[in-house]
Amino acid sequence: MLRTGPEATRLRTGPKAALLRTGPEAPAPPTGTRTPQPPNDTAPQPLLGTGPEATRLRTGPEAPAPPAGTRTPQPPNNAAPQPLLRTGQEATPLHTGPEAARLEAAWLGRAVGCLLGKPVEKLPLEGIRALARAVGNWPLGDWFTARGVPPDVLAAYPWNRRSAPTSLAENIDGMPEDDDLNYPLLGLLLLQRHGKAFTTADVARLWLDELPAGRTFTAERIAYRNLLLGLEPPATATHHNPFREWIGALIRADVHGWTNPGDPAAAAAQAYRDAALTHTGNGVYAALFVAAATATAATGRADVHTALRAGLAVVPPRSRLAEAVRRGIRTAGQEADFDRVVDRLHARYGHYHWVHAVPNTALIAAALTHADGDFTRSVCNAVSGGWDTDSNGATAGALAGLLAGSADALPHRWTAPLKNRLATTVAGFDGIGFDTLAHLTAQEAARS
Repeated sequence: MLRTGPEATRLRTGPKAALLRTGPEAPAPPTGTRTPQPPNDTAPQPLLGTGPEATRLRTGPEAPAPPAGTRTPQPPNNAAPQPLLRTGQEATPLHTGPEAARLEAAWLGRAVGCLLGKPVEKLPLEGIRALARAVGNWPLGDWFTARGVPPDVLAAYPWNRRSAPTSLAENIDGMPEDDDLNYPLLGLLLLQRHGKAFTTADVARLWLDELPAGRTFTAERIAYRNLLLGLEPPATATHHNPFREWIGALIRADVHGWTNPGDPAAAAAQAYRDAALTHTGNGVYAALFVAAATATAATGRADVHTALRAGLAVVPPRSRLAEAVRRGIRTAGQEADFDRVVDRLHARYGHYHWVHAVPNTALIAAALTHADGDFTRSVCNAVSGGWDTDSNGATAGALAGLLAGSADALPHRWTAPLKNRLATTVAGFDGIGFDTLAHLTAQEAARS
């Protein structure tokens, strides 16, 4: 919870929990934090929303809340809008140019693809196809729904128990929490606190401070445990970690591409330092691939095929990951029917665990290639291919969103149910809008 009354409320529990106070007794923030400094010694105002009662960005101590339905806070006295995302010497105005527009589409695309894949996560390929075909939604082109699905199909292929209540067409109400969005938020926090020269040790400290252990899975959970045991990177990735070549580092890579438009090498270098906390080998290579491809797409000047080639260029060419990506791209170019592409990839890589980086990255590359830049086909291809459906949809959606160029270019049926609202347990971000996230990300991209 985030409150603004005289009583301090803990943002996190535990002995290291930070307090947000509004009275004169508030303690000084820890070194390196970016707590906003209010003018004229007035009480500090939180910059990021935390739900329906969230305090909004302000331009002064008397700024009123914006009218319902508006996307940008309105300053008092009809002055020109100049809300700040940071205050003090490093304060900069909100970014409103084409870069921010592309980033809003990328954040939205990531959320759409993730949400589309959530109800069918962990289901076999035949189950995904059966559920969609039962309501005439195949080839996949819209949200999954339980309405009209025969009981015998639902009994054979039950929706993901945790995700279905918030991710079927009939019950979507904003973007629910998911690790595929939590990690980009943490990546944004990492850049805000440490800049682009962050170290793997900085990533570790940030996780211990800001990432609830219960929100970690597979390689990330093992690395978190290893940190608590006193191990340091790279041992955190290797000590008793059987998941170190799975998909976790890949889903953390988008932010590094978003903040290095036109510089795939720098994006890959950032992704490497992030991934090294938890992954090795092909798990790291998948993150490099996504970061470099995303950085190339983030310029607004590249098509999807150019972006994928840039991603592949930073991956060791003789690695299993590079071979799988090349096969995914090649197969997508050979088959007009994407179901045939998926069948061939499953025949080749079906022996891997469904969360392993090798098959999932091959599928992402195939999905994007076959869609040829089309947003709906990109996310639907990625999800309809099975394996880690929500993560694949998120990564494909983020890159396809960048290529679309703006939120308005994305189909309304995908973006409207999100209601410009993201739920998360990452402190300070709960309830935030994707437009605000785009401004924050653009700010970090502009930093040297």
